[in-house]
Amino acid sequence: MVYTRKNVNRLTRAERRRFVGALLEVKRRGEYDEFVRIHIAHNSADREHRLRTAHMAPSFLPWHRKLLLELERALRRVDASVTVPYWDWTRDRAPDSLPWADDLLGGNGRRSDRQVMTGPFAYRAGHWKITENVTDVQYLTRDLGHARAPIQLPTGRDVEFALSDPVYDSWPWNSAVTRGYRNKLEGWGSGRGSVSWRNHNRVHHWVGGVMVSAASVNDPVFWLHHSFVDLLWTRWQQRHPGHTYLPAEPPGAGDPQHGRVVARHQQLPPWNVTPAELEDVRGIYRYE
Repeated sequence: MVYTRKNVNRLTRAERRRFVGALLEVKRRGEYDEFVRIHIAHNSADREHRLRTAHMAPSFLPWHRKLLLELERALRRVDASVTVPYWDWTRDRAPDSLPWADDLLGGNGRRSDRQVMTGPFAYRAGHWKITENVTDVQYLTRDLGHARAPIQLPTGRDVEFALSDPVYDSWPWNSAVTRGYRNKLEGWGSGRGSVSWRNHNRVHHWVGGVMVSAASVNDPVFWLHHSFVDLLWTRWQQRHPGHTYLPAEPPGAGDPQHGRVVARHQQLPPWNVTPAELEDVRGIYRYE
């Protein structure tokens, strides 16, 4: 049966409670930390001469779609009514708007150490100790808006810049490409600092704290953010029918990207699934 992912600002209070409860239970069971480990393990960069799957590569979108599906399956084993909501950061843009409510994700980190002190995922609440991290910090951190050098969340115009490109991706299939929907949405731009952070990447930096690291999955907003990114991929597919994932074939032996990106019909680690098999999810879920 096809289920629905809702805008977080349309969740009822009961739906918020059930979503939070399912996340906390998945964490208690030890399953949640495996998602953090998977993301850290596949967070390779352009300069690394190994297969790139999660970031800086065409597989950015299907890889995160699969990760979302796996988390959603874990949540629904706890409570079959739960799905992952999405956070439309082009509309809910303030640190006091949803999803930053005390009964949902909690709010900003305190000024001294960016530790989140409110909501169910605050360390002091006793249910969200960070055990898989790139540092030894055990509490959730945020810096909403990037206080020392303020930045704004992406706008509808920023999203349209990506959606209007009919090409999925282009050579050399990394963070330097200027043509193609994938990188325009993922958000690797030219320049340094905040001017180079676009769309998906800018949101990670706007949230700050653990969200700017390979261990970003430790902040539950990661899922709401990527649910919206996934929705934007769905919108791109609807706008450009017939345009599919690229590359269609693996880069050849003489190509510098040989063995470093996943082609459309190749297996997408760490799962036994291909990008092509993840392009059409209409039989699994829809967006409201």
